[in-house]
Amino acid sequence: MFWRLSPRARRLSLRIAPRDHALTVTVPQSCPPAQALAFVHKNTGWIVSRLQRLAQGPSFTADSLITIEDKPYRILHAPTRHGGAWIENDTLVITGDAAFLSRRVMQYLRQHATRALGRDLRAMAQAAGLKPGRLDIRDPTSRWGSCSSTGRIMLSWRLILAPHPVRHYLIAHELSHLAQMNHSPAFWKHVATLTPHRDVAENWLRHHGPLLLRAR
Repeated sequence: MFWRLSPRARRLSLRIAPRDHALTVTVPQSCPPAQALAFVHKNTGWIVSRLQRLAQGPSFTADSLITIEDKPYRILHAPTRHGGAWIENDTLVITGDAAFLSRRVMQYLRQHATRALGRDLRAMAQAAGLKPGRLDIRDPTSRWGSCSSTGRIMLSWRLILAPHPVRHYLIAHELSHLAQMNHSPAFWKHVATLTPHRDVAENWLRHHGPLLLRAR
């Protein structure tokens, strides 16, 4: 548990980082320590339930089921086979030592995301008459994408595990920053011209996004 004293905070707040299960308590400077501690104790039920829910996220282990571009695949560990990782029928085949299984799954998903998200980004950009710069596929800890002032777009490879409406919305969101580098009403109006999935996607990310960020 981490305590963060903030001169800008107006109230006590809790945040759990999905990737490492770390709890951060943000405390206003004027808040007495006893009050902050009582706040944590009062919210113990929420903290425990949130940690338990995070433990139910996707797991990149042998025989686990994961969804790639809306289709379920069973992870098959084949230590005696060669070739790294590939999809075969309804399985994601992973070769090599069991100690590197999770890492190889993530490497495969990142490569798959580079192709699939790049394809979808180019298609939407072309249809909208937008010209993004370079696409970077990364693994940020707390966000799903970004767009720089130079037009470079970043997307999380973990989006390949999310439903189509979520991927569609987030690509539209970042592309819209090419027209509006802000979150003004004009920006959201532009997003609406590219995708109808904002409400569904944001609701899904609130409830399931933390599980994807933790998956490993």
